[in-house]
Amino acid sequence: MHVNDADVLKAAKREMRVSDPTLVHIVIVGAGHAGGAVAAFLRQYGFAGPITLIGEEPIPPYQRPPLSKAWLKGEADAESLMLRPDSFYAENAIALRLDTRVERLDRGAKTVVLHGGEAISYDILILATGRRARRIPLPGIDLNGVLELRTAADADRLKAALSRPQSGPGKRLAVIGGGYIGLEAAASARALGAEAVVIEKEPRVLARVACEALSTFFQDYHRQHGVIFELGAGVEAIEGENGQAVGVRLTGGRLIEADAVLVGVGAVANDELAKDAGLECDNGILVDLAAQTADPAIYAIGDCSRRPLPHYERIGHLESVPNALEQAKQAAAHITGRAPPPHEVPWFWSDQYDLKLQIAGLPHDATQILIRGEPTAVQGAARFAVFHLTADNRVQAVEAINAAPEFMAGRQLITSRKPVAPDKLRDMSVSMKEVAA
Repeated sequence: MHVNDADVLKAAKREMRVSDPTLVHIVIVGAGHAGGAVAAFLRQYGFAGPITLIGEEPIPPYQRPPLSKAWLKGEADAESLMLRPDSFYAENAIALRLDTRVERLDRGAKTVVLHGGEAISYDILILATGRRARRIPLPGIDLNGVLELRTAADADRLKAALSRPQSGPGKRLAVIGGGYIGLEAAASARALGAEAVVIEKEPRVLARVACEALSTFFQDYHRQHGVIFELGAGVEAIEGENGQAVGVRLTGGRLIEADAVLVGVGAVANDELAKDAGLECDNGILVDLAAQTADPAIYAIGDCSRRPLPHYERIGHLESVPNALEQAKQAAAHITGRAPPPHEVPWFWSDQYDLKLQIAGLPHDATQILIRGEPTAVQGAARFAVFHLTADNRVQAVEAINAAPEFMAGRQLITSRKPVAPDKLRDMSVSMKEVAA
């Protein structure tokens, strides 16, 4: 399977024929959102065979988006994070193997080999191994107090690092990387009474994932809440004393003092199991529209996969809960012989302060940007949307701040491919229902 192979985009189905489906054993490696969801969809779609769900973390599948927001601020408890009650797995005959690491997979023998040597046989294997935080080769990266934010354990460490002592000043968090995770963590730090400094090597935050208007808006909004930005700033090292991080040394020598340092510079696909087993990978495990790899017995879903994007006629990877759920449905439907689910428009969200950012689509091939509303960073009054249009006025993506109608209509327009009238789209007095009509 190749990135530019038309067969990938056509998603040619390869059916698995078995005489007795109840004897088929499905092994799912990765007990995150995607892994937990596909196990549930398999049962919902009528699969009656044994399912084994293997996860490295010691807890059942849980929601990750609240880790940088409600969980970090103490507004969510462990029970509210869980995707499903603990009883769900036993009641649905899903064998949970938690705190368990898969070392390798043997495609010839159709087994996964665990740390310690135990081998588990599979008839169908679903890889839902996710992504891990990208580590940068900085002096001091291994000091205590240098943190990342991908798991509940990571969030607990960050929360502890930011907790204000009973007496004395609040803590200070330095964030390396001005992406969504970094900004969400900075907002949560401010809510906890900590200072926050965001260090970004690009001249603006969100430079790789948002347009300049949105970047400027978020920078201004965060500054109003006391966040300090160091933009266009390189990092030479993380400084420490007695094994504990005490600050970030910028290129040029200036020290940004901090009680904790959060490194948020992107993520890397956990595709080593697939790669070592000879499956084709390219910043993720390559799959078709059924979430199936070139090996008909193996599927890959969620953050670890690289998949066709039908609305954009290309292949890419998506890091989002909606993508995890969509691919879980694709794999479960294909395995159980159901009709494939309809293609969904990619969508994402981010909560910061009283702002809800909702993004639909991807700005591939967009040639113009249209702003509906006024992107003024006034607390409690912000509402606008940024539309990315092609040359013939078709919507490719929308970034909506506190603007649910624009987000929902934008998703519809991306799906329908219907051209819009720019003057109507720009005019807030014209409803989105009329724009999309």
